[in-house]
Amino acid sequence: MNISKIDLNLLIYLDVLLREKNVTRAASQLNITQPAMSNGLKRLRTLFNDPILVRTSDGMVPTERARSLAPSIRKILLELEEALQGEEEFNELNSQRVFRIMASDYAASTLIPTLLRALNKVAPNITLDIMTPSDVTFHDVEAGKIDMAINRFDELPQSFHQKAIWRDSFSCLLSADSPLVSKFNLNAYLDAKHVWVSKTGFGVGVGMDPKDVQKLGWVDEALARLGKKRDIKVFTRNYHVAMQLAYEDNLIATLPTKAAQLHKNDSNYTIVKPPFEIPDIELKMIWSPLLHHDASHIWFRQLVIAAALKCQENI
Repeated sequence: MNISKIDLNLLIYLDVLLREKNVTRAASQLNITQPAMSNGLKRLRTLFNDPILVRTSDGMVPTERARSLAPSIRKILLELEEALQGEEEFNELNSQRVFRIMASDYAASTLIPTLLRALNKVAPNITLDIMTPSDVTFHDVEAGKIDMAINRFDELPQSFHQKAIWRDSFSCLLSADSPLVSKFNLNAYLDAKHVWVSKTGFGVGVGMDPKDVQKLGWVDEALARLGKKRDIKVFTRNYHVAMQLAYEDNLIATLPTKAAQLHKNDSNYTIVKPPFEIPDIELKMIWSPLLHHDASHIWFRQLVIAAALKCQENI
């Protein structure tokens, strides 16, 4: 195969087709007509002497050859786009750029206020667009549609750049009127009712099974190592809901400490140390290799890290 005779647009078509697995959606994403995309698929089949996508009862499915090509094609396109990005100066004072950030409400409520105060001082015309984990996919970040994602991640694609924001311990948030405050030990913790809260990674959440300890996360895994289990009354993916339920329904919310500290000056709440050891969590920011050398993005990443250090000082 002579590379000089290959239309590089076909590689872009192939990349999108393998992600969308649908000719119409792929055409829409590339802003071309469906017949043009269908013709592109036909040319790809000729180029690789392979069907590429095969229609089944479950829709269009990539062939084994196509699946093996996908990582290499994605890597080639990412490197090409990065190489073509030109150097340019960034003037934050006059910039009207919009930075799109995927952040869990834990990250958003603990970090973003400090970040926004910093932005107002040095870049008053920049706008933040905060999105939830359910709004974003790995592909959105990889393609540079989202400037960065800030959350706790169990697994990440190797192509992503990442930086630790901070490590956080756990605290228990209780109503100040709770009778548990005066006798807060492990037995009291286990006898009480709890609100579970967590949201890691990307995508739409799934229903929780109280019996599936491995999916319940850090707190319940720590208890399981002691041979114990807590009584979870409510499952939520929203930290503010969990904190409100701790006050209104006399539940215990075991949260990352920085989230619990949002109520440190609220007389309705009491913050106490958990009566057992829970490993710290790590908050990270991740971004696409397409944005890694972008001047505005470099500046913004530095501002995020500075805001995170400021948050650390205030705890």
